[in-house]
Amino acid sequence: MEDVSKIMAEAQAHMDKALEHLDHELTKVRTGKASTAIVQDFQVDYYGQPTPIGQVANIQVSDARTIIIQPWERNMLGPIERIIINSNIGITPSNDGEVIRLSIPPLTEERRKELVKKAKHAGEESKVGVRTARHKALDHLKKAVKDGLPEDMGKRKETELQDLVNKYVEQVEKIVGAKEKEIMTV
Repeated sequence: MEDVSKIMAEAQAHMDKALEHLDHELTKVRTGKASTAIVQDFQVDYYGQPTPIGQVANIQVSDARTIIIQPWERNMLGPIERIIINSNIGITPSNDGEVIRLSIPPLTEERRKELVKKAKHAGEESKVGVRTARHKALDHLKKAVKDGLPEDMGKRKETELQDLVNKYVEQVEKIVGAKEKEIMTV
């Protein structure tokens, strides 16, 4: 019995991770407002080591449409600027020799639709993660039934598992729907 509880708990933990990953991915999808999340995952070459940009510079939002990146060492301006240009986020950095400014352009209708597609794709990836967790848990449940777990209990746990999957898929759709609404709001 404890084995079955462990299987269900692991499945739920994997589903929680899929939701966390979705939240993390959606913070990177910009909505026309400046957010440090747009650049926080960038890795910059710092003395031969790939280092998160937040560990070599101060990143802040100065107003609703501007992100300011102030490196702690002036020689990091070039590498940070190159990373931003190569990242293909659609923002051209402005370097004044002290700080890098990123001006977030207002979103066009076409760009909004592109970002909605990106958000939906992240949602689909999250759903795949939830379904993968279900698949693994079902395999473990079937093995437990073979190893002596009563079949009716196995079926009941499969039903519980499917209900859990449905709940998580619904949450994913709600999160993606909210992000879509946020992106499409002018």
